[in-house]
Amino acid sequence: MSAVVAFVGLGHMGGPMAANLAAAGHRVIGCDLVPEALSAAEAAGVEVARDASAAAAEADVVITMLPAGRHVLALYQDEGLLAAARPGTLFVDCSTIDVADARAAHEAAVAAGHRALDAPVSGGVTGAEAGTLTFMAGGGEAEYGQAAPLLAVMGKKAVHCGGPGAGQAAKICNNMILGVSMIAVSEAFVLGESLGLSHQALYDVASTASGQCWALTANCPVPGPVPASPANREYRPGFAAPLMAKDLGLAANALRAGGIDSGLGLRAAELYAAYAEGAGAGEDFSGIVHALRDAAAAARHQKEGTR
Repeated sequence: MSAVVAFVGLGHMGGPMAANLAAAGHRVIGCDLVPEALSAAEAAGVEVARDASAAAAEADVVITMLPAGRHVLALYQDEGLLAAARPGTLFVDCSTIDVADARAAHEAAVAAGHRALDAPVSGGVTGAEAGTLTFMAGGGEAEYGQAAPLLAVMGKKAVHCGGPGAGQAAKICNNMILGVSMIAVSEAFVLGESLGLSHQALYDVASTASGQCWALTANCPVPGPVPASPANREYRPGFAAPLMAKDLGLAANALRAGGIDSGLGLRAAELYAAYAEGAGAGEDFSGIVHALRDAAAAARHQKEGTR
């Protein structure tokens, strides 16, 4: 059964997601502040609204894909998105935001007479284009049930993680694992280089041994072993380093708020923040190997200089 979907935020992720919904026969009314994003969405079958409130006024479901929690809350309340929607509209926020902001957005939607689900995604731009994203959903069973057919169009897997904010909690935990894993894999390659071990030899061993992980076998941080990895295309982003830095920053905030002593999670957040603010600003998150290699070289030079 088709639905009328308002889709706010038609960037690198939201644009393909909205296009997939339109291709599946849903009426999709889109809104974005960037004219080029609107033009691309319109070419893919998405109707263009003059603003977000106009899109929401006709929708059964409102999907948002925005940069941060403050944007979601401002759109919901200050910019009148909740007020413009018909009573009982389902709001599905696919942005990756702070758990506290996700819960605040849920409360605001319910207070305005609507229903809400937080449903951040994993899979990057490639997954958005291919319709193979993974959704992590937080909210009620009924809300998840209504959203599930739409999530199935945009992704290959959806998991109902619990109540409001649980989807965001699952997302930041998952990406903390990924960030720490990529640093560990990168450090192993840097160590292997220093010991005279070829990239291919290390990959052939670790990919079939206890070191096997997604960061190694799907997103290998060095050129050669995995042809599809960004390392073979000059680290052009699949999952950009600034996005990893953002997600690890959210995880770090949650760790501190919960009083959890997580040395690896907090250190990963620091490393990615520094990398994303510098050379990694336009690179894939696997490019962290450059920063780790440079740090290792600097440490060796310093040691040699003190002899």
